[in-house]
Amino acid sequence: MSDKPPPPPPAYSQPPAPQGYGQPPPPQGYPGSTTVVVTQPGFVNHMMFREFGVQMQCPHCQATITTSTRYEVGTLTWIACCVIAAVGCWLGCCFIPFCVDGCKDVIHACPSCRQDVGRYNRL
Repeated sequence: MSDKPPPPPPAYSQPPAPQGYGQPPPPQGYPGSTTVVVTQPGFVNHMMFREFGVQMQCPHCQATITTSTRYEVGTLTWIACCVIAAVGCWLGCCFIPFCVDGCKDVIHACPSCRQDVGRYNRL
């Protein structure tokens, strides 16, 4: 008998990855759909903002919040005013859109840090 130790097991190695393969295909969504998100610094995608507060994480203070809303005169308010004046109601009635929140833009703000986080433009 010999005093030699048994030979080590054969080393198995992974075959090299095939060349010419790029990144894996993107996950499947709806056929023909494309999602594009464009944000301005300090503002979140405006598509999620509507009339009422939205639950989100504030981009300024990182707190989890429900946004507070306020109304601000926007383009639709001025267009409604001009249309009412053009119809002939120029003796004060044309200023009614400035009193109706449904004609104004909605500004969403963080209740913690009071920074504006989004805007819902009516037009």
